[in-house]
Amino acid sequence: MKRFHQALISTLLPLLVRGVERNEQLTAATGVLLIVLLAVEGVTILFLRPLLTMHELVGLILIPPVVLKLGATGYRFVRYYQGQTGYVEKGPPHPLMRFLVAPVLVASTFGVFGTGVAILALHQRHGFVVGLHKASFVFWLGAAAIHVLVYLPRLPLLLHRSR
Repeated sequence: MKRFHQALISTLLPLLVRGVERNEQLTAATGVLLIVLLAVEGVTILFLRPLLTMHELVGLILIPPVVLKLGATGYRFVRYYQGQTGYVEKGPPHPLMRFLVAPVLVASTFGVFGTGVAILALHQRHGFVVGLHKASFVFWLGAAAIHVLVYLPRLPLLLHRSR
C-alpha cells in the first residue's frame, strides 16, 4: 500500500508543480471524475433507502478525488497570491466565483463529507449529525451546480490540450 501511495504522489505532484496549464488539466480531469461519481451518488439519493450502502460506499470513494481537486485548486490559489507569474497571468476566477461560490462550495464540501464520515463512524441514521449532513448538502448542491455550469464548457478544451 505504501508503494501505491508513493507512486500516486510521484505521478500527481509533477502535474501540480509544472505550471498553471498542468494544474488546470489536473483540475479538469479530476472534475470529470467527480461529475461521474457524483452522478452515481445522485442516483443513490433518489432511492436512498434501498441504495444506502451504495450511497455510503460511493461517498467514501469520492473522498480522494475531492481532496485532489481541493488540493489542486488550493495550490493554484496559493501560487496566484504568491505572485507566481503564470498563475498571475492566467488571472483569478470571476469575482462572483471567487468570493461567493468558491467559499460556499469549499465549506459545504467539508460539511457534507465531514458529517458523512461522522454518520458512518457513529452509526447514525437520524439526529443532529444527519440533519447537518442534509443542510450541508443543500448549500453544496447550489454552489456545485453554479460551479459546474460555469466550468463545464471549458472541459473539452482543457482535456484535449492534455493529449
